[in-house]
Amino acid sequence: MTQDASTGRLRRARWAALALAPLLLVLAACTGTTDGLAEQYREGSDKGFISGGGRVVEIPIEQRGDPVVFSGVTERGDTVTSDDFRGEVLVVNFWYNGCGPCRAEAGDLQKVFAEYDGLGATFLGVNTYDQADTAIAFAETYGVTYPSLLAVDDGPLKMAFAAVAPLQATPTTLVIDATGRVTARIVGPVDGASTLSTLVREAIAEGDAAGTGS
Repeated sequence: MTQDASTGRLRRARWAALALAPLLLVLAACTGTTDGLAEQYREGSDKGFISGGGRVVEIPIEQRGDPVVFSGVTERGDTVTSDDFRGEVLVVNFWYNGCGPCRAEAGDLQKVFAEYDGLGATFLGVNTYDQADTAIAFAETYGVTYPSLLAVDDGPLKMAFAAVAPLQATPTTLVIDATGRVTARIVGPVDGASTLSTLVREAIAEGDAAGTGS
């Protein structure tokens, strides 16, 4: 093999690696539906999902976009809209049952929800794949007490969040300020309760200081 051919192959390999890098960094997308995915995730196995740590992006006030406007139906059949949450911080978590990282982070999400419930923040799930019975069973299994909207057959709901959340990357978590604008985004699983708790606390304090909080 000539030196030029060898150099060409090396360059192509480097370009391939560079092309894959953003996908590996951004996605924590789940691809399997078998039981035990949460344990596989905690043990570092790639079986059942594309692994990746949660990336936290905080958005300064002057760089936030328009308020997120949405409407949907929960797993219990209740209609919920963005207007229901104006004046308080809203944490929105995108998930589905067969997602190992979603199962693994459920306890941390519930812990932060309980910490701030009634104190200026609340939580809402968006299930991107399952029907109501499956979503209810998940909540009962993992002790999740806040509701989830069902997005699998709801195109307008998906479109409402498409500009602010990579819906193909599950789980993803948004922290939305009291005016309805995204203040922080976690792409991938929540890395323990402390980081999310801090983001929520800061968003509540920001709203209180600006006079927009409840």
